[in-house]
Amino acid sequence: MWMVVYVTQSKESAEKIRTLLQEAGLPVKIRSVNQSGNDQFGCYEVLVPEAELSEAHSVIIDKVL
Repeated sequence: MWMVVYVTQSKESAEKIRTLLQEAGLPVKIRSVNQSGNDQFGCYEVLVPEAELSEAHSVIIDKVL
């Protein structure tokens, strides 16, 4: 099952997080939760497999925050 590891308001931020996680060897998906119909605005969820959730959190905390 895929779990949300990060939520952002821009596609660019979601893609940066995806790249960061992929470079750490994690499988990643991005899902738009956009209701406006415009892909550049709205919210984006970054998802990883449930088994990788802890590692993904660690990568985000170490590299982003």
